[in-house]
Amino acid sequence: MFKKGTKIYSVANGKCPRCHEGDFFKYKFTIHPSKITQLHDNCPECNLRYMIEPSFFFGAMYVNYGLTVAISIATFLIATLLFSLTLLQSFAAIIVALLALTPLNLRLSRIIWINMFVSYSKNSEKQNEKK
Repeated sequence: MFKKGTKIYSVANGKCPRCHEGDFFKYKFTIHPSKITQLHDNCPECNLRYMIEPSFFFGAMYVNYGLTVAISIATFLIATLLFSLTLLQSFAAIIVALLALTPLNLRLSRIIWINMFVSYSKNSEKQNEKK
């Protein structure tokens, strides 16, 4: 399931969607606001340009919205069913969960978005070696 060549591998490891070798983000996971979503311009291994077109990652907002809704629903169900919190306490738990998971959510939305458009290619590694 997490083997090289699958979309899940690229998303889980933060790797280039085409070669699965180069890092997608400039920095490892951080909570520093200016470093959370900084990407390399191109893949360090296969030279894939990450900004496929101007404003490409605006579409990642839709993925971010879906992740936010999923986190909110899961947090609400856990808070109300497992911990028997009131409605107001459940909403407070949702806010805390969303704030705590914002860095992860931002990074996931970008890498999921680019993986929707770029597929893994074994040939990209071989072409890079020839150059």
